[in-house]
Amino acid sequence: MSTSLRAQDLDLLRRPLHGFLTIAGGPQPPQPRPVWFEAADDGTIQLFTGPDTAKVRQLQRDPRASLVVAAPVGEHEHWVSVTGPATVERDGADELLHRLAARYWDLDDPRRAAELAEMSAQNWLRVVIHPDKVSGYAM
Repeated sequence: MSTSLRAQDLDLLRRPLHGFLTIAGGPQPPQPRPVWFEAADDGTIQLFTGPDTAKVRQLQRDPRASLVVAAPVGEHEHWVSVTGPATVERDGADELLHRLAARYWDLDDPRRAAELAEMSAQNWLRVVIHPDKVSGYAM
């Protein structure tokens, strides 16, 4: 267990995999949701969300969050879990949206490019997880 991401963690996190985000706040047990994410150069994990989502409301009540990412079936076991306080930022969300869309989608596909254009017209927030605990396993 550590407070920073290791090189092998970053190798996994920089792949176009879904992360499973869990937020602590709420009356029910945490319910992980698949998300696009980015491991930023400053050691944080970033994702985007709409301003009126349950994620934002829950983070306002309790900023604790975690993201778990695992290698796909058929590969050697490798997973990373990042836990820490999360902040909701108004700046940088649109740029993050575009970086992640280019990572997860083929933007030469006209259908995907149109989806991105539609998404770009919406209002987004950036969620930033500041790791205070990093754990993982790599075979």
